[in-house]
Amino acid sequence: MNSSPRVTSVPPIFWQSVPFIIACGCLIGLLSYGPRGALGLFLTPITESREWSRETFALALAIQNLIWGAAQPIAGMLADRFGTARILSLGAVIYAAGLVLTAWAPTPLWLHISAGVMIGLGVAFASFSLVLATFGRVVTPEKRSIAFGLGTASGSFGQFLFAPLGQALLDGAGWQNALYVMAALLVLIPLFAIPLRGRAGSEDGSASQQQTMKQAIQEAFGYRGFLLLTAGFFVCGFHVSFIAVHLPAYIVDVGLSPVLGAWAIALIGLCNIFGAIGAGFIGNRYSKPIFLSLIYFSRAIVIALFVLLPVSPATVLIFAAAMGFLWLSTIPPTSALVAVMFGPRYMATLFGFIFFSHQLGSFLGVWLGGKIFDETGSYDAIWWIGVALGLFAAIVHWPIKDAPMAEVRAAGAA
Repeated sequence: MNSSPRVTSVPPIFWQSVPFIIACGCLIGLLSYGPRGALGLFLTPITESREWSRETFALALAIQNLIWGAAQPIAGMLADRFGTARILSLGAVIYAAGLVLTAWAPTPLWLHISAGVMIGLGVAFASFSLVLATFGRVVTPEKRSIAFGLGTASGSFGQFLFAPLGQALLDGAGWQNALYVMAALLVLIPLFAIPLRGRAGSEDGSASQQQTMKQAIQEAFGYRGFLLLTAGFFVCGFHVSFIAVHLPAYIVDVGLSPVLGAWAIALIGLCNIFGAIGAGFIGNRYSKPIFLSLIYFSRAIVIALFVLLPVSPATVLIFAAAMGFLWLSTIPPTSALVAVMFGPRYMATLFGFIFFSHQLGSFLGVWLGGKIFDETGSYDAIWWIGVALGLFAAIVHWPIKDAPMAEVRAAGAA
């Protein structure tokens, strides 16, 4: 008689289960992306209250995007080494402090420090990029693209919620109190971050366990597909940051209600909930690089039509809806490609470098928008630059291979 004990698997505690981790990660994405996604609503009230130029405000948000991008690889490295929850909690504190100081900032320098440097650091250390890296470690490869879509959609839902919330607070309490309220909401992030604790290698059982972070970075930057992906993501940042910051002001400039600007930003967030989730499912079934090329080509067409057609409430809302479906739908296939190429172990770090390119584009989109408007009194030139960049991104994504780097190189050497 076999007397050996029966081995049974013990189900994880509910707060260690994959669905609960995804739910908490999505709530973090909502809270971290929501306030910064609504900052474009503050352009007019802050500049009019302080008697600053649009370029002053635009430069602060451009600095924010640049700092966010520069700090994202560092945040990824720290999360991969010390644990995601700790870095997310640190980011939430810096982020909230930046919002509070933005409400107080008496000079452009302080605006650039608070809305620029501090919020940029806070968003980097509390961003959905770290959340997606956690998803990449705990979700099976077949479901990663879908999980990335859900995580990205949560950021869009944050934008959808915070745009009308921000406008309501602006109308009812003033722009300073609106910033205080948004800062207070960020204290929830450390609570939701608890189930996301852990670091690279703790869930990853791949054959790349012996690879160091330095080796992973060198390997990525020596791979053509990674460099093309990095170049293309620059365009995503240029598009979304220029539109998020300057579209509300553009709408007011053409004689329409500022409330329409808030609803346009909210509609972008609402439509991108479906766009991001849909992108996750599509990227799970079809070629991710070709899908990315189609997204960027579609952006170029949508922006061109918006510039060429007469501006009205209808065209603004149609434009917002169309851009919403294309907004952050680039992130699920882009992040999934990083995991496919190199595995999930150092995904937070490697995606952080790609995201830095995104934020360089964000810096130029936001700053050039303010600079060109102040010099010409029009946004026309920057809209057409966005069209050209969309076509460029469509071209560079096409030759990327949707396969592990080792397989691509082995096939090329055969």
